[in-house]
Amino acid sequence: MERSVHDEFVNLLKKKTEALKVGDPLDKDVYLGPVINESAVETYEEASAEAKKNGKVIAGGERLQEGDMARGNFLAPTVVEVPLDSWIWKKELFVPFVAVAPVDSLDEALKLANDTEYGLTAGMYSEDQAEIDRFLSEIEAGVVYVNRRAGSTTGAWPGAQPFGGWKGSGTTGKASGGPYYVTQYMREQSRTVIEE
Repeated sequence: MERSVHDEFVNLLKKKTEALKVGDPLDKDVYLGPVINESAVETYEEASAEAKKNGKVIAGGERLQEGDMARGNFLAPTVVEVPLDSWIWKKELFVPFVAVAPVDSLDEALKLANDTEYGLTAGMYSEDQAEIDRFLSEIEAGVVYVNRRAGSTTGAWPGAQPFGGWKGSGTTGKASGGPYYVTQYMREQSRTVIEE
């Protein structure tokens, strides 16, 4: 985010993150259930350790093991600040973990965002149509959001919005649920029948 709004944004993000309820996903008040497996927990713990060693944990950073959560893969939603050369910026973690850093321009933001072998999702907030157009034209990701209140980089709508990544985040360039996706599972056959 732009340096001028960084501190205010991070303070708000910290408050919102710490207010999220983690637990049984069948409970309607729970925002976040367990992650899928122990491998995801290990990824989270490695990223948290990296942030503690070389950056700063703003919220979360711990596995939750109180009460019923001790029997599952429950993780505290986490916000960190890490140096721009940290491996955290280069990997797809797929855990409740976000890194933040200030930038001085859209040029810098696009350069940093595209400097990875992955490209699943990307998002931005702006009131400047020229910035929005440039972002949409230059970002290297398969699912892109602008000014989406419900989340800047996650939350595709199944059945309405194709979901697929670019670069190392996808293998075909065809997004799941899109009009060209189903044809990948069909066999094409060209038929010619000549009647005499």
